Amino acid sequence: MNRLLFQLAEWITRLAFLNLLWLTFTFIGFVIFGFFPATISTFAIIRKWIKGQTDLPIFKTFWSIFRQEFVKANGYGLVIATVGGISYIHLVFLSLHRDSSLLFVQLPLYLFLFFALLTLLYLFPVYVHYNLGFFTVIKQAFLLMLIHPLHNMAMLVGISLTIFVFNYIPGLTFFFAGSFIAFLLMGTCYQIFQSIEEKQQSRTAA
Repeated sequence: MNRLLFQLAEWITRLAFLNLLWLTFTFIGFVIFGFFPATISTFAIIRKWIKGQTDLPIFKTFWSIFRQEFVKANGYGLVIATVGGISYIHLVFLSLHRDSSLLFVQLPLYLFLFFALLTLLYLFPVYVHYNLGFFTVIKQAFLLMLIHPLHNMAMLVGISLTIFVFNYIPGLTFFFAGSFIAFLLMGTCYQIFQSIEEKQQSRTAA
């Protein structure tokens, strides 16, 4: 029992420190340039933890990944911001021109936004787990989203419950908002990655 409580305290401390680093480096990059490399660094560290590498120096590892992935991470930020900006302009236009004739535009746009948001859940885990090209990461994230609807639902429910708890206990947001959601997404996706690798190994063995 004491060992379990000690391990729980360790994980709480790790997640709180990681969240503090995520916030700090996001603001160091003036949010716009810091958010994506800080988020990728967070996911990369959580992936290492899930794989059993819990003794790594957190700050040194975070800083190393942040510097290494800064440019590429902001490349994804540019793509996401561009797509989001264009979508927002379309949504504003549609809200100002409520016309039934525009229904054929609204439905595809809403579907696109829905699938884009689901793809985003997989983007960071795929990025840190696989060594893929820039657009291949997006493609792989999209394909994984399509073929794993139950995992999509699990992640959405998990995020919703987390937001509910943080709204109910706002003090937790500062310490765990980013790191806990990243842990939730990376943990779910890591199960998918492991399942894929096991299937590939079984096919190779056969």
